[in-house]
Amino acid sequence: MSVAVRPVGITRPRVVLADLVPGALARDIALVAAGAGLTGLLAQVALPVPGTPVPVTGQTFAALLVGAALGWQRGAASMALYLLAGMAGVPWLAGGASGWAAASFGYVVGLVFAGALVGALAGRGGDRTPLRTAGTMVLGNLAIYAVGVPWLMAVTGFDLANALARGVLPFLLGDALKIALAVGLLPGAWSLVRRFRG
Repeated sequence: MSVAVRPVGITRPRVVLADLVPGALARDIALVAAGAGLTGLLAQVALPVPGTPVPVTGQTFAALLVGAALGWQRGAASMALYLLAGMAGVPWLAGGASGWAAASFGYVVGLVFAGALVGALAGRGGDRTPLRTAGTMVLGNLAIYAVGVPWLMAVTGFDLANALARGVLPFLLGDALKIALAVGLLPGAWSLVRRFRG
């Protein structure tokens, strides 16, 4: 009778979708830049919401997908590049959130944390099934709100109840739709990868 033994201290590497692309440094640079570009592109889908200075945008959806596909380090780097390039003048931040005084700027900062968190969870299999993907995306959205809401309060003078009413509640339906899209995309992508890799 033989028993498979794994050497002590050796663990299986955590894999995200980007790890399946060949190459190393050049691949990572290209993926980080592409993730920032995708986020900037989807940020142009911005709809004003009556009663709040924060628009509904596609950038949160992009940030969550980028984090899941690239992993925590590349996901955070991609969102940091998006943020820094926007602050440097690239016209791709949603709602004109290009300065510290913009009410929606905290949400953009939160994208960096969301990219890292979602990427870390995806590396642990958080994007492999619909239920896990939904949980991962919910946590990513919470990371964005955890930075965005206090920033909104600081810039506007809103109290917590008012900030939640204007900076969270109007966006929950949109967040649910984005999560539903991610639930359809990410496990499906893994299913295709498994099929083609045999």
